[in-house]
Amino acid sequence: MSYKSKFGFGCMRLPLTDENNPTSVDQELFEKMVDTYMEHGFNYFDTSYAYHGGVSETAIRKALVERYPRESFQICDKMPTWALTCEEDNDKFVNEMLERLGIEYFDVFFIHNINTPWFKLAENANSFEYVKKMKENGTAKKIGFSFHDTSELLEKVLDKYADILDVVQLQLNYLDWEDPVIESRKCYELCVKHGLDVYVMEPLKGGVIVNAPDEIKNDFKNFDPDRSIANFAFRFAASLDNVKIVLSGMTKMEDMLDNINTFENFEVLNDKEYAFLEKMAEKLDESVAVQCSECGYCVDECPEMIPIPEYFSLFNISKNRPDENIYKLYFDKLADEKVPADNCTYCGTCLDYCTQKIDIPEELEKVCENFENGFSPYEEFG
Repeated sequence: MSYKSKFGFGCMRLPLTDENNPTSVDQELFEKMVDTYMEHGFNYFDTSYAYHGGVSETAIRKALVERYPRESFQICDKMPTWALTCEEDNDKFVNEMLERLGIEYFDVFFIHNINTPWFKLAENANSFEYVKKMKENGTAKKIGFSFHDTSELLEKVLDKYADILDVVQLQLNYLDWEDPVIESRKCYELCVKHGLDVYVMEPLKGGVIVNAPDEIKNDFKNFDPDRSIANFAFRFAASLDNVKIVLSGMTKMEDMLDNINTFENFEVLNDKEYAFLEKMAEKLDESVAVQCSECGYCVDECPEMIPIPEYFSLFNISKNRPDENIYKLYFDKLADEKVPADNCTYCGTCLDYCTQKIDIPEELEKVCENFENGFSPYEEFG
């Protein structure tokens, strides 16, 4: 397998015409990005029933399925695990996804986001048995699941179901590789042990890696001025033997072109680069107040509907770029137009659904302290 074939187009964060409306996909720009991607010989598209409120699938139908021969591309879609209430729901959602996409089969099909609470839902709905039948009857060529939890749970799932699966999609990046909470390395090694391919999501940790403080950006420029920060992150993931796909969620054409350059001229990460990234991971870990990947699962489960990722994003900006007038945005836009951060009731509902295992109530309290007191509780970082 060539390294070039590892570059996948993630359709969770498509370009928008209105940044406040996730369903407002910029179809014209998306089609230009699809054309550029396909023209350079790439063909793997990853979506989900939930992405962009369901619009991701219809956008792919318009940009890809209706404009290119079916055999020229691959589509991966995912069962909305959180919405499963009974075994019959499997059929209902799969048929709806096929209709939205305008296709007759999936190249890859996943049970979405297996974690402790959703693993129970998937088992109650017999979803693992269902996807096995999908592969047997040709509705899916490959099957697996995406995963956001501990290596302990992953081992439990693989011990039970690895024999019927082809792929596990993992959050994997150099920041999380040795992280004791995310456990990217341990999860990767479990997949290797069970002989499963690994597809990589969040190689940039939802933008945390590329939206680094200026000091870290300068470190990268000094180390290698000809490579982007994203280049190192994608090469870290794609250099692993069992990694077959590395997804990139791109909202701008310049990101697409940079990624194309990375994979068309791919160079396996060398020892010097590995050592450098290890240092950058330590530095980045110390500099980011909240390592939120902005997946939004916590918001869906929050009884108060607090826009948690938006608060964490402002918190990080206020700490790393204190000169920016971020306080006005906090008070006038989020706390006034949306639900205030201090509406958190500490119910803890969000905790099981956070892909980054953040203590959300505790961090929201720090957000409130930061903005309402006019200073950061993380003063030691700058």
